[in-house]
Amino acid sequence: MGFFSDLKDDISQAVGEVPEEEALEAAAETEEGNAETKEDIDLSSLLDNIEEEETKQESGFEERNNGKATDETAVITAGMSVRGDISSTGSLEVLGSVIGNINVNGKLNVLGQVEGDSKADEIYCENANITGEVNSNGSVKIGQSSVIIGNIFATSAVIAGAIKGDIDVHGPVVLDTSAIVMGNIKSKSVQINNGAVIEGVCSQCYADVSPTSFFDELKARRKGK
Repeated sequence: MGFFSDLKDDISQAVGEVPEEEALEAAAETEEGNAETKEDIDLSSLLDNIEEEETKQESGFEERNNGKATDETAVITAGMSVRGDISSTGSLEVLGSVIGNINVNGKLNVLGQVEGDSKADEIYCENANITGEVNSNGSVKIGQSSVIIGNIFATSAVIAGAIKGDIDVHGPVVLDTSAIVMGNIKSKSVQINNGAVIEGVCSQCYADVSPTSFFDELKARRKGK
């Protein structure tokens, strides 16, 4: 017992005459502090990794969503009904019904029903029923038996269905024999096939030659003689 007692006294003296209980508590606190420090470092590292991953995901999304269409094509089947807006970097085919706005970077094929505005790179409708604006960065093709109640905006249009709304196309417009248009047409050129019906004003305001400017210049030349 004297040996262990002397050893204990020597250890206490070596650590600055600190009693055993206080030494143990100090060691526990040191160990706990080291654990907390390690935990803080691990947590900070984890947060940094999460932020870095979120930045990568946001950057990747911006790259995918820069206006260029992807190869993906989503399909709303004939038995499906969607309520709410739809946005996609790819293409979309609507066989069922959509109540909401549609905005896709690729092509939009509508063979069902849409209640809302539609915007895409190209739009094709066949046996479709659309209530809302149709806005295409490229061409619009409205097949026979399609009915659209809303304005149409595009760079070119081929219409064989029924349209109740204005048509604003910066390029050519072709009205097939089965076309029915109730609204004004603004375009660069218009081809009206025999049998097409139009109720509205047709203006080639985007043509290379302006009739108004032509006759104004002609009138000025005649006055100058």
